[in-house]
Amino acid sequence: MRAGVVEAAAELIGAVPADEVPLPLRRFARFERRKRAKLAGQHIAGQLEKDEAFRERVASPLAEAQPELAEAVREGKAPPAADPVRVAVLAYLLRPAGWTRLVEAARAELERSASASEGEAAERRIAELRAEVAAARTARSAEVERLRAELRDAKAEVAELRRKLHDSRTRAKAAQERADALAEGTERELAAARESTAAADKELRRLRSKLERAETSAEAARRASREGRNVDDVRLRMLLDTLVDAAQGVRRELALPSTIARPADAVAGAGPDRPVHAALPGRALSDDDPHLLDRLLTLPQVHLLVDGYNVTKTGYGGLPLADQRTRLLSGLGGLAAQTRAEVTCVFDGAELDAPVAIQAPRGVRVLFSRPGSTADELIGELVRAEPPGRAVVVVSADREVADAARRAGARPAPSTLLLRRLGRS
Repeated sequence: MRAGVVEAAAELIGAVPADEVPLPLRRFARFERRKRAKLAGQHIAGQLEKDEAFRERVASPLAEAQPELAEAVREGKAPPAADPVRVAVLAYLLRPAGWTRLVEAARAELERSASASEGEAAERRIAELRAEVAAARTARSAEVERLRAELRDAKAEVAELRRKLHDSRTRAKAAQERADALAEGTERELAAARESTAAADKELRRLRSKLERAETSAEAARRASREGRNVDDVRLRMLLDTLVDAAQGVRRELALPSTIARPADAVAGAGPDRPVHAALPGRALSDDDPHLLDRLLTLPQVHLLVDGYNVTKTGYGGLPLADQRTRLLSGLGGLAAQTRAEVTCVFDGAELDAPVAIQAPRGVRVLFSRPGSTADELIGELVRAEPPGRAVVVVSADREVADAARRAGARPAPSTLLLRRLGRS
């Protein structure tokens, strides 16, 4: 009833001019009809309850639409076939004498209708459930018969499978016994084969070792044969070039007049007023003297031996090994071009995971130590290969390398001096 009353009032608010709408409801007049009934329902109901004129105006369209029902409601009677909700709405709006009785009668009629409908629905549901139970019983009986038949078939199948399983176990046991016997024989043959293979491998290793020693001896013999013819000539020519350069340097330093060269002038002997070649310039300077390396590089035919990784790890050890080698060799190439000195850079071959290809700068010789030896040992071999009297400078911060170089007649120099000299370049 309340919803019907509110909808009728919301319809009226949207249809009449705004000045005829009660003041509290004017702000809802612009709403759409359904929104007015939903959002302004409480306000409309309150206005209908206290504003008799507004209530009568809302009832007027409903009474005109159903004049017979409105007349019966005004007389305090409700037609038997009338909608109880419409009767209650008109009774509330028209407010005839005894209108509350009409509303109560409508409520009672609705309750009776709802009860009757619920009873009919319950009876229909009971009938449906009884039919479902009967169908379920029939289906259960059929399912039980089917399951019993399947059980009989399953029992027969299980009996057949048990028989087959027994036969399979018997055959498997016999096969396992044959396999065990075969495995035992195979294991004995395998052990014998392993012993034979081990003996053959041992003999093969012995023969390979003997072959390697023979190849090493043959290679050493070939190398000695090749070097025997050249080493003495090379050492003699290097010593001769050193003496000639030293003599020319002394001539330029003393500003001696040029004369016709005589055979005796080619011999760089030590006179009473000239120091022997072993007294190298810079010998009086300490190893930390910043001018030591510059003095040594002015010597004629000087050979500069560089302990590669010792220098790079002193100056820029944070770089990868490849970058350390590249940076050092680049600096040594510039140094060789400036001083015309012979430069040899030695790296430890044990630091390499695999052979590397290096493009050495012009004037710089790059060597790696052989497997089983170190860069220190290779530097010692290079120093000993030089003829006595040639100026050889060994750059390394390793104390043992410096001492060995000094004992061999070479002049050691710290790695920091070379790094400082390369920094100036």
